[in-house]
Amino acid sequence: MSHIVVIGAGQAGCSLVAKLRQQGFGGDITLIGAETAPPYQRPPLSKAYLLGEMDKQRLFLRPESYYVDNNITLKLGTYVSAIDTGAKTVTAGDEVIAYDHLALTTGSDPRRLPASIGGDLDGVYVVRGLGDVDAMAPSVTEGKRVLIVGGGYIGLEAAAVCAKRGVKVTLVEMADRILQRVAAPETSDYFRALHTGHGAEIREGVGLKELVGTDGKVTGAVLSDGSELEVDFVIAGVGIAPATALAEAAGIELENGIKTDARGQTSAEGVWAAGDCASFPYRGGRIRLESVPNAIDQAEVVAQNMVGAEKDYVATPWFWSDQYDVKLQIAGLNSGYDQVVTRQGEGQQVSFWYYNAGQLAAVDAMNDPRAYMIAKRLIEAGKTADPALVADPAADLKPLLKA
Repeated sequence: MSHIVVIGAGQAGCSLVAKLRQQGFGGDITLIGAETAPPYQRPPLSKAYLLGEMDKQRLFLRPESYYVDNNITLKLGTYVSAIDTGAKTVTAGDEVIAYDHLALTTGSDPRRLPASIGGDLDGVYVVRGLGDVDAMAPSVTEGKRVLIVGGGYIGLEAAAVCAKRGVKVTLVEMADRILQRVAAPETSDYFRALHTGHGAEIREGVGLKELVGTDGKVTGAVLSDGSELEVDFVIAGVGIAPATALAEAAGIELENGIKTDARGQTSAEGVWAAGDCASFPYRGGRIRLESVPNAIDQAEVVAQNMVGAEKDYVATPWFWSDQYDVKLQIAGLNSGYDQVVTRQGEGQQVSFWYYNAGQLAAVDAMNDPRAYMIAKRLIEAGKTADPALVADPAADLKPLLKA
């Protein structure tokens, strides 16, 4: 019976091994993770968990007994230092493990502030893993002052939690506006107003020049406009990068992550990849998606293919973000859009619909699950919606699904 080894015990890794057992795979499975905690949900870390509304056990994707009951060897706190694709072995700690098939679900790593500008001072955090949030939590208390570097979704979610805990928030974004890389100006405007309405200070077109500290602890920041801030801690939300070092060292082909074909196979025989670390064919191009839904769906397809399904992965991109009392739901990909249509719902409900040459490409829906679901189904079916109809808040969009 064959042995499948999975490197990376996050959402994708956990989903993959569970799917293998659901598919009836009876061979050996080894799941290796660098963290000491069993596979857990990451999105609640910077929200409910940091707010103290969710305990650690509820983060876990499966109870620890699941792995024992399903004969899955879980190696935690274990770093894989090398992959030998010729010998089909991985070096994990001081152990060499042979595999028949190998899956790389190594996820992504947060970009950190350079040590040359004070990024290695105590009190400078990223929001990625359980350890990061546990280290940060004691600082997130009423009356403290935080500088958040980066106005993407990670930075904005951290800002919302800090503000709710009574922390004085200053967020800087080097680009002209927050969310510039991922959203239309309309969405940026919405979230800027939301955050400033909760007392956060948003500075756009302003970057971080350097952090200053006393006795190795951050105490202040100098910004690119020359202004200076006194701070108690700093959160870097400056993006993530696919964790590809292990694959690269093994000679596996990379292209914006670990390059796979439509079925999840890499350039190395018997080696597969899924989740944040993997790029794959999509509509004539190649993309890499950083989202929980993609990690689950892609990993499950790869698991099926590892046992012979020969199934292509067809991505249906969707994402979400929770900030204060607003739930943002995103469907589709807005790259290349040339028109944005606003649909105003009731109260706080609003959605922004992205078009590319008349074709509906994506939607950002704030507290409007109905608009989100209709747009998502249209996008997945390759259908569009008349912009004039979308812009009319009195128009019923549901008939569009039947057209």
